[in-house]
Amino acid sequence: MLAWLLEGVRDFLYALLVGLATPVIWGLFRLSVRGKPEGRGIVVAPHRSYWDIPILCVAFGPFRRIVFLARHGILRNPVFAPFVLGFAVVINRENFRVHDFRKTLSAAKRARWLGIFPEGTTRPGAKPKPGAIRFAEILNLPFIPVRIVAHGPYPPRPRWHFPKVEVRIGSPFTVEELSRDLPPDLPKSERYRLLSQRLMERILSL
Repeated sequence: MLAWLLEGVRDFLYALLVGLATPVIWGLFRLSVRGKPEGRGIVVAPHRSYWDIPILCVAFGPFRRIVFLARHGILRNPVFAPFVLGFAVVINRENFRVHDFRKTLSAAKRARWLGIFPEGTTRPGAKPKPGAIRFAEILNLPFIPVRIVAHGPYPPRPRWHFPKVEVRIGSPFTVEELSRDLPPDLPKSERYRLLSQRLMERILSL
């Protein structure tokens, strides 16, 4: 009962904050959204800026709450920490343990949309990690690919010069679809590497 009540409070606060952020994000980025999320699943998108999260939340709308996975280190930022603790699942990506796994599973059962950035960082050129593939397999959830297309420098440069942004939401697809034509005898590490690469290619094709 208490857990249900807490989730209801989170849903209300999330809707309130996204509702307040919506005119700001739409105004700053002259936002446009193509497509809409279908069913429940794992929202996957390239990670280029901390602006990605509010943009995705606004694009999905205040009543489509995305529960993001967040690395533990972001709690050191006093601006982001309250929002991360309230609306995300904090995991130790460098030392992922059973506790982190259980928290993620619990969140996935409650949330309709689990948000994962496959690269795990905003650093340019970072290779996608296999976490999104593994969670999709374990949770038996499809991917909902999203691409943020900026018509100008992104993150904003100079700092307060905001580009026009389009959010493209694609149709769901599964790990099985990504696995087509892969040899069945591939080593596990190579299979995850190729699937992670295919996942990013699928997102970037939007």
